[in-house]
Amino acid sequence: MDPGSVEKAAAALLDAYATRTPIAPLTAGHPDMTVADAYAVQLAQVEAWTRAGARIKGHKVGLTSAAMQRQMGVDQPDFGVLLHTMFFQDSAPIDTGRFLQPRIEPEIAFVLGRPLSGPGATAADAVAAVEYVLPALEVIDSRIADWKITLPDTIADNASSGGVVLGTRPVRLDGLDLSLMGCLLRRDGDLVDTGAGGAVLGSPINALVWLANVLGERGVALEAGHVVLPGSVTAAVPVAPGETITATFAGIGTVTARFGKEEAS
Repeated sequence: MDPGSVEKAAAALLDAYATRTPIAPLTAGHPDMTVADAYAVQLAQVEAWTRAGARIKGHKVGLTSAAMQRQMGVDQPDFGVLLHTMFFQDSAPIDTGRFLQPRIEPEIAFVLGRPLSGPGATAADAVAAVEYVLPALEVIDSRIADWKITLPDTIADNASSGGVVLGTRPVRLDGLDLSLMGCLLRRDGDLVDTGAGGAVLGSPINALVWLANVLGERGVALEAGHVVLPGSVTAAVPVAPGETITATFAGIGTVTARFGKEEAS
């Protein structure tokens, strides 16, 4: 894609946010869109958001589990940027109306105590950089109508990012085996899915390493204090106003997202 097409695609996605109106897949109009093109579209939006005052607070890795890749019809991970406007407090009401077609995923969030950069980052580097982990729920959303996405579509759409709810009890990595850590996902108290950390590229640590190395190739380092979401341990679950979603992880606790009624715009 030429620079003009990249800017036009970014503008279409930004307009979808502003109007809360999904758009057709970008790849329908640009069937030759590559992964590199898609990340250029994503970056154009991030630059627009930061110019408007948004602050980057971390990154997310998406599509790391076989379940999510099957659900989304893709075959490799991707990444997106987390802005300060995306974070919600544990158990506090979330305005469902700010999303277009939300789904939710349970994740083991990393909070970094020191910078981590690639290429060449190892699992040992990643473990050393993590200050603690938190239980998390990620709200994914799509500006693409009916979630009819290809890999370039979701990458361009900031990896289908929506929001993040973090638990409030930090736990050090010492003694935790993230690959064996189980999770129970409940909607209004009813169990809807189960999973384990091993669903995320064998271990969430592997997703953190992947992210550090992919960003490093682009000249970007993960920063101390930033949050990294490594990917969902289950398939994504649709959410609706009035629902309460809770994820309980063995060893690190529980996080809750409460979806309120849509507020008047």
